[in-house]
Amino acid sequence: MTDHTIDAPRILRTRHELRRRHLTVAATERLTPHMIRLTLTGADLHDFASAAPDDHMKLVLNADSDSPQMRDYTPRRFNAQELVVDVVDHPGGPAADWARAAAVGDAITIGGPRGSQRIEGDIDHWLLIGDETALPAIGRWIEEMPAATRVTSIVGVPDAADEQTVTTAADWTAHWLHRPLDQATDPAPYLAALDAMPLGPRTFVWVAAEAMVARAIRTHLLENGHHKQWIKASGYWVAGQADASDKGIED
Repeated sequence: MTDHTIDAPRILRTRHELRRRHLTVAATERLTPHMIRLTLTGADLHDFASAAPDDHMKLVLNADSDSPQMRDYTPRRFNAQELVVDVVDHPGGPAADWARAAAVGDAITIGGPRGSQRIEGDIDHWLLIGDETALPAIGRWIEEMPAATRVTSIVGVPDAADEQTVTTAADWTAHWLHRPLDQATDPAPYLAALDAMPLGPRTFVWVAAEAMVARAIRTHLLENGHHKQWIKASGYWVAGQADASDKGIED
């Protein structure tokens, strides 16, 4: 059980200039059966900023049409020349449809990130929990962690072929939960994994999944004595609602 009498972690917020950037697809890769990786390039990236692993930006689809569609995605990796975006391949999603058909040379517009929320404090252990939609943020987080940082991930994916490897200097322990995509709204596998994993003091838990799943995980943690100041939970998507999210799940 976390001792919340110690100083709780702090969330440091940074605002970024909000503007659209016009980029070009430089490479596409089928990273796993349910994840497409796109590398985007363009001069507009020279001042692109993303200070936190769970930042989100907008992919603007059909930007030149009368009815453009926008979807939130994580900047998986970036520098002044390239931006990597991982897109979950699932039926019926406009961004997934675009990513599946994307070819080198195709144009794409992005917007944001609008801001970043960095988590800092005296944290002994990070626990990152999520589904496929959270995997880009979790992967980036683990990749960027300093050497010897203790981090554990619990990630739901369809099967073993969808597991990902991450190169990191952190002390990383990975737990993969296998279930079909159509069962991504069931919190039970995550709760069972948590029951088998006692949380020590100064463990910060970050959660991102379908909104009701994220809420169920947060509630389970609270009911088992983990203080709310040591949890950050987000609904990256809402079952049955297109382009919906609940980025700050609280009491």
